[in-house]
Amino acid sequence: MAVPATMRAVEITKPGGPEVLAVCERRVPVPQAGQVLIEVAFAGVNRPDALQRAGAYAPPPSASPLPGLEAAGRIAAVGPGVAEWKVGDEVCALLPGGGYAEYALAPAAHALPVPKGMGLREAACLPETFFTVWTNVFERGGLTAGERFLVHGGSSGIGTTAIQLAHAFGARVFTTAGSAEKCTACLTLGAERAVNYREEDFVAVLKAEGGANLILDMVGGDYLPRNVQALADDGRLVQIAFLSGPKVELNFAQVMARRLTITGSTLRPQSDLAKARIARALRETVWPLIEAGRIAPVMDSEFPLAEAAAAHARIESSGHVGKIVLKVR
Repeated sequence: MAVPATMRAVEITKPGGPEVLAVCERRVPVPQAGQVLIEVAFAGVNRPDALQRAGAYAPPPSASPLPGLEAAGRIAAVGPGVAEWKVGDEVCALLPGGGYAEYALAPAAHALPVPKGMGLREAACLPETFFTVWTNVFERGGLTAGERFLVHGGSSGIGTTAIQLAHAFGARVFTTAGSAEKCTACLTLGAERAVNYREEDFVAVLKAEGGANLILDMVGGDYLPRNVQALADDGRLVQIAFLSGPKVELNFAQVMARRLTITGSTLRPQSDLAKARIARALRETVWPLIEAGRIAPVMDSEFPLAEAAAAHARIESSGHVGKIVLKVR
């Protein structure tokens, strides 16, 4: 595959709103040992991209400064020592950055084959959310069949993924969303109960069921003490973001008395080895479910690469249901 010297990309011209995203020309990166170069067809748009654009989520020192944490396309070149992929293979990959471009680098171990029967558009929506949900819900959170699981933001990319995976593995799934339409979408994905947080109190709903064994939250703020109230004894709370802020007053006496666990993680700073381990687990455990048609990304909208600013405005409006993608080529 002939690889050009330069490529189109979207850069962050300065910290700010969606309008600071601009199309630029960059040198095509060269894969180093253990890396692959992907000719990007589609790139996923995620909340961390918007945080990076706003200056609140700096990329690791070794990562591309361009936004974009997941993409799908074809292998254009492989670096030294890469044996598992060859030029022309269709893959989706978790990226350290740089997905908003015609070519992007990824560690070879963070790439996964495009599931059989799935297009590149849908495959671009798999890595960021599936890596995040798998590690936080099933590994860190320890969710098992029959447990009561509450995920906030059920209509988001993370939420729609978490609902489907938890349901597929036999959990009782509860979720929150901000409209009747979004609640209906969550129910169709496998949620047993979808709580419109504008009209109902999720704490009361979960308490009536005996409490949540596990909660996955990206809201933070005043949800933190309410989450603790909604947990069953010995319950676990996993925090993955703080859309409403990370600081709150919390009475930890009930955490001790009821043997609760509060934990959390972010994906991007984790080591390459940790992400490779997650990729292997997904390929072995989740990819067969995708190929069997039991799980699929929920698609919200598609924007051309040059309209990345509009895609960011869409995700920050919270009006979306599921994933947003950029069409790169």
